[in-house]
Amino acid sequence: MIKTIALVLLAALALLLAFAATRPDTFRVERSRVIAAPPERLYGLIHDLRQFNTWNPYERKDPAIQGEYSATTTGPGARYAWRGDKVGVGSMEIVEATAPRRVGMKLDFVKPFEAHNQVEFTLQPEGTGATRVTWAMQGPVPYLAKIAHLVFNMDRMVGQDFEDGLANLQAVAQKPAT
Repeated sequence: MIKTIALVLLAALALLLAFAATRPDTFRVERSRVIAAPPERLYGLIHDLRQFNTWNPYERKDPAIQGEYSATTTGPGARYAWRGDKVGVGSMEIVEATAPRRVGMKLDFVKPFEAHNQVEFTLQPEGTGATRVTWAMQGPVPYLAKIAHLVFNMDRMVGQDFEDGLANLQAVAQKPAT
């Protein structure tokens, strides 16, 4: 009886591992929001990492975060590294900036897990004085991550953070000048 149960559990585990192997090798999470602000205003809040962190949802998740900026904080080559109990350890670097339409970043996580992803912000004028801001992240999904993705929905988890971040960006961008 115990041998039969063990064989059934082993077979179930083998099926689960085989199924995980069929999952996609890459992921992409994307969210958009129309914000009543011109692309130039929004671009300034994205391509300057100090401004970026005024609305970055991950900075807000961990008030004790320790961050360090590179000598330059705007445009290609600008870099920010962080260490926090809630957001782990990692860094981001702007690798492409096309004013006022696009900012591309390299995002590297060290803890709680290693990951190397690409982030893209696109700004598309929409109507008079409004801009559709799209925040996307994509990257590889190694085999162990495929297993984790069977339990954790990456699009739902990261997507909610992106939605929160875009709402924060909207609030900062639409804040009246003082």
